[in-house]
Amino acid sequence: MATKKKSRKKASKRKVAKKRKVTRKKKATKRKAKKKVAKRKTKKKATKKKAKKKAKRKVKKKAKKKAKKKTKRKTKKKAKKKAKKKTKRKTKKKAKKKAKKKAKRKVKKKAKKKAKKKTKKKAKKKAKKKTKRKTKRKAKKKASRKKR
Repeated sequence: MATKKKSRKKASKRKVAKKRKVTRKKKATKRKAKKKVAKRKTKKKATKKKAKKKAKRKVKKKAKKKAKKKTKRKTKKKAKKKAKKKTKRKTKKKAKKKAKKKAKRKVKKKAKKKAKKKTKKKAKKKAKKKTKRKTKRKAKKKASRKKR
């Protein structure tokens, strides 16, 4: 009787131990599964975060590129405008110089003409005077001859 009781007790203990082992195993499996899920979730989150970051970076890069292009375009436009202005200024300067030269030439021509006219007038006057003098002398000579 006692032996039966002992063996029953042992069997019960074994049963309890087995149950405990199974429970422990189950718990461990559950824990593992939970960990796996958590890891997956974290990975998903991280991937999402990474993707978001990447997208943000892409947008930033695009914006930067666009801004650079705009600035380049603006600079080009400015340079073109400057060059145009410079050319305009140069052309204006050239035209001014030309006009000045023309005016100078005109003045010179006028002065030359005037001088020529003056010289002609002077020569005419001189010739007239000479003729007058000659005539006077001739008349004088004639008169003196007549007297004699």
